[in-house]
Amino acid sequence: MTVLHTTELEIFADYFQFYLQDEAVDEDWGMFWTDETVERMLAVGECSVGIATARNMNVPVVVSVHDAAPDADFGEWELVNECSFRVRSGQVMVIGCTEGSPQERARFSLAPGPYRVRVSYAGLDTLSENGLEGDDFYRLQVWPAPLAGTRTLKERAGAAG
Repeated sequence: MTVLHTTELEIFADYFQFYLQDEAVDEDWGMFWTDETVERMLAVGECSVGIATARNMNVPVVVSVHDAAPDADFGEWELVNECSFRVRSGQVMVIGCTEGSPQERARFSLAPGPYRVRVSYAGLDTLSENGLEGDDFYRLQVWPAPLAGTRTLKERAGAAG
């Protein structure tokens, strides 16, 4: 497995969420969020993936693109989810749900086709009393792979379910 590209971002996670999505697709994000997806902290559309966050402030996100599935290194992570999405346009963006202008969006190129994304979450319980500060961190690993179901690879300790 080779890492082809890595981007470190700070995303405004308004409404406790941000998205990885095909730039040319406008899916109804509100439809993705159900009791189950909120609990999982991951909502999946055809060409979009919604990632829930611990706070609705700027959060650190690292996105890496791989040529194959990355190694399972779940030890330092509190929660790890994996899902599929489809790229149609060849351009993918990472965006907060209320970011407006296209210049604010982090973009990268991916060949059209199906992909897996593994979302790893850390520091979810490190928020300050007012919920504005914290050491929460989100890692997205993306690689080409056939479409498959959404899975939780590591559950949060003490999580209901």
